[in-house]
Amino acid sequence: MSAKPIREFDGKLLLSHFLPLAPSLKPATFLASSQMASLRFPETASLSEIASVFATVEAQNPWVKTTKLVCKPDQLIKRRGKNGLLGINKTWDEVKHWIGERANKKIKIDRTTGTLNTFIVEPFVPHPQDTEFYVCIQSIREGDLIFFTHEGGVDVGDVDAKAKKLLVPVNKPFPSEEQIASTLLPEVKKAKHSVLIDFITRLYSVYTDLQFTYLEINPLVVTDDNNVYYLDLAAKLDQTAEFEVGKKWSAALASTAGAQGPAWGPSMEFPAPFGRDLTAEEAYIAELDAKTGASLKLTVLNPTGRIWTMVAGGGASVVFSDAIASHGYAHELANYGEYSGAPSESQTYEYAKTILDLMTRGAPNADGKFLFIGGGIANFTNVASTFKGIIRALRDFQKPLLTHKVKIYVRRAGPNYQEGLRMIKSVGEELELDMHVFGPEMHVTGIVPLALKGDAKHITANPLPSGGGHDLLSIANPSSVTQSVATKRKVSESLATANFTKIAKTSAASPMQIDSVNENVTFSNKTRSFVYGMQPRAVQGMLDFDFMCKRAQPSVACMIYPFGGHHVQKFYWGTKETLLPVYTSLEEAMAKFPDVDVLVNFASFRSVYDSTMEILKFPQIKTIAIIAEGVPEKRARQLLHTAKEKGVLIIGPATVGGIKPGCYKIGNTGGMMDNIVASLLYRPGSVAYVSKSGGMSNELNNIISRATDGVCEGVAIGGDRYPGSTFIDHMLRFEHDPAAKILVLLGEVGGVEEYEIAKAVKSGLIKKPVVAWCIGTCAKMFTTDVQFGHAGSFANSDLETAEAKNKALRDAGVIVPETFEDMPDALEWLFAELVKDGTIVVAKEPEVPKIPIDYAWAQELGLIRKPASFISTICDDRGQELLYAGVAISEVFKEDVGIGGVLSLLWFKRRLPSYAAKFIEMVLMLTADHGPAVSGAHNTIVTARAGRDLVSSLVSGLLTIGERFGGALDGAAQTFSAAYDKGLSPQEFVDSMRKNNKLILGIGHKIKSRTNPDLR
Repeated sequence: MSAKPIREFDGKLLLSHFLPLAPSLKPATFLASSQMASLRFPETASLSEIASVFATVEAQNPWVKTTKLVCKPDQLIKRRGKNGLLGINKTWDEVKHWIGERANKKIKIDRTTGTLNTFIVEPFVPHPQDTEFYVCIQSIREGDLIFFTHEGGVDVGDVDAKAKKLLVPVNKPFPSEEQIASTLLPEVKKAKHSVLIDFITRLYSVYTDLQFTYLEINPLVVTDDNNVYYLDLAAKLDQTAEFEVGKKWSAALASTAGAQGPAWGPSMEFPAPFGRDLTAEEAYIAELDAKTGASLKLTVLNPTGRIWTMVAGGGASVVFSDAIASHGYAHELANYGEYSGAPSESQTYEYAKTILDLMTRGAPNADGKFLFIGGGIANFTNVASTFKGIIRALRDFQKPLLTHKVKIYVRRAGPNYQEGLRMIKSVGEELELDMHVFGPEMHVTGIVPLALKGDAKHITANPLPSGGGHDLLSIANPSSVTQSVATKRKVSESLATANFTKIAKTSAASPMQIDSVNENVTFSNKTRSFVYGMQPRAVQGMLDFDFMCKRAQPSVACMIYPFGGHHVQKFYWGTKETLLPVYTSLEEAMAKFPDVDVLVNFASFRSVYDSTMEILKFPQIKTIAIIAEGVPEKRARQLLHTAKEKGVLIIGPATVGGIKPGCYKIGNTGGMMDNIVASLLYRPGSVAYVSKSGGMSNELNNIISRATDGVCEGVAIGGDRYPGSTFIDHMLRFEHDPAAKILVLLGEVGGVEEYEIAKAVKSGLIKKPVVAWCIGTCAKMFTTDVQFGHAGSFANSDLETAEAKNKALRDAGVIVPETFEDMPDALEWLFAELVKDGTIVVAKEPEVPKIPIDYAWAQELGLIRKPASFISTICDDRGQELLYAGVAISEVFKEDVGIGGVLSLLWFKRRLPSYAAKFIEMVLMLTADHGPAVSGAHNTIVTARAGRDLVSSLVSGLLTIGERFGGALDGAAQTFSAAYDKGLSPQEFVDSMRKNNKLILGIGHKIKSRTNPDLR
């Protein structure tokens, strides 16, 4: 989640520090001095510890003893006044008594129960009712919306209905004083206009500069002598913007008494919602998540629940929770979480181990428990690799799993899924676990009704041919699909009488040929693109897809990488090799390839704004896909509005991309080549879809290929709050694409973009039949706020809930199934109807293309073997633990064999007597020197084998050390030291290196970490 709430104390610190510094023509004399104290009580604090907190606050804030005070909890609790959680006009002794009665006490607010442990104390400001105002700034797609009412306070009422509103559009100047006065202040006395205009102007400046996403002050008090007080505040900051403005947040936090942290100030805290204090396990997973490029999320909902999930993918994690809730088991759902983004084996092990530990605590439940290991069809995550981590955890918890009678249901697909499923099924049998394993033949959440109710209808009756066995020939030569899926599937009687909305008729047309060109079609088989960033794996996937689709030339013209010199990169075109140029600047790439109009931007979230703004300067680029996750919302909105002004289509941020079967695909969309074939993406179908989730897009490819004749085009717009293009942008493109006969929308909880589809269908702007579903229907069943996998998957109002959207779509005439599991049935029924009336003419299936398979991937799949080029008979580092002559490195340390003992294992392949080991150590002490490794050692070996002397051999190895080898330590030391001497923060150091196009040399290891230590 990008927009995260902060404590009232921290929000007021930001305002008190930066409001006086905001640009203005006059000093901020109207701002009353800010005095506040924050009190935090340790969990289960004793009376003496509580007294110690009061004493510390008293010593740091002596004004509390001489001033009438206000006190209240500071834990993101709404309507504190109405819930009796507001102490007003109290002395310090009364405040201590008031807080002491409530500290570490549990209370229930609405459906949420939580413990009070953090409070804020401020001076009491006596004022008449007519001096209270309400002001709120809220970010929306179009800009920042300022709400203002002349009546604030506890009984402010329906703000949406009564507030005056002023929109500040993105990339536009702030309104004039006259506009503010006429729009927001017509009901305010003229005498207060000047101070309110100045305050609102400053407030907005701070809001945008510090990258707030929401800021509400109620009441805002302006006294008759024009002093301004912000008495009550609620705020959200964009956490993803921390790399840009984190230092400013820290500067404000450092101004408070007793602040601790780095030299530039403490970090901003983003507390959990009230009643959702992080458990030790949640905090551990959050820590792992912060240290990896993958995504690891865990929220414990009900520790005693019987149903636990371990789901891969943000979208998939939501639909699994939906499925469990829709079948009546929301009260038994124990957790929400997801792992995605290709986590390593060790990271997956830690994640799985944490969940298995939680679910096997306490006394066994007589009814047993369920564990769903699920996920959509991965785009690039190696399923077998992640399953290795899960398998390690299953082995560790075999006995507790059996004791608690845990039934395990597995459904997964994606790269190397066959091997992953084989491995986990084999381990289940070995450990005698009650395990049921399924692949893409099972609907993504089909294992939920199967496990909970014994309903097996979601297993595909006639799975698509996938090539038979898991061997090299069957992978490279899939079985031909002899006829369209539609011609071999029959609509069942239940579907014939299904209560789906009557479809709109569209005129019959011949299937679009791949070569046809239409001005409304963004991608064709002649589309070419630039790839920004060094992404050889994604580029190779695009070229493999091109080759399978029999394109005349590759869809990637070149790569752009500012951090290296001009060079060429080697790729495969089918089974042959080809070279793609790599340029350091956009200007050179544009000049070399003036026909290219698509750019796939793989820049990181830190640099993607600058690089995309530079790309938008070139008129030849008409489509940009932004892959990076974590782009600040302010930057995303600036990008999408700049692109809109220039007529450029943006897909993303936080997207896997899109695909036009038979024509073009972006990056890793569609997954590996075997999935491209299984989902019939090598040739066009009749169904066009748009989704937010990349993983669920792949799942839609699978669903559509099994229920219809396949995909015409599919786009994942990205899961952030402000994607560059919206559902309606793409649905209108599909409406004008003659090849698209059925439109599919997969929306989700959060945002209101789905309502635009409902309006378009209702008004007739979209005439083609639409099948839609919004995921996140389970949200209403949780007793506390839960942030789902995508940054935008959070309902801020009833309008943004999945139920409200599904109802609105259904009311508008869209085909909305009862559950997501019913979507394949709805598609199958609709497709059969359109084939029957001639709207869809089923084309003859082309020959299934061969899949080129890389040697490295075939070797990882275990399909090929070759003699080793170099054999070591003394050590083996292929497994989890290094072996010296067959002895595990951990045993070497346990037995304390010493240097001599180690060398005896390596040189003589056996343990020598202790006297011999001591002799070796004596020799080493006399001749000790720093020895090189890897390439240095190789050069030394080669030189020695050539017959040169010892010194020459050693020198040949030592001279190999350079910037990318041992010399990285020197380079890192130099750059880190220089940055430290300049007083730069880590973020400023990263930014300066980025601006100078310099790589940061690092100290560390790509694989080994604290959670996956090198046992040497």
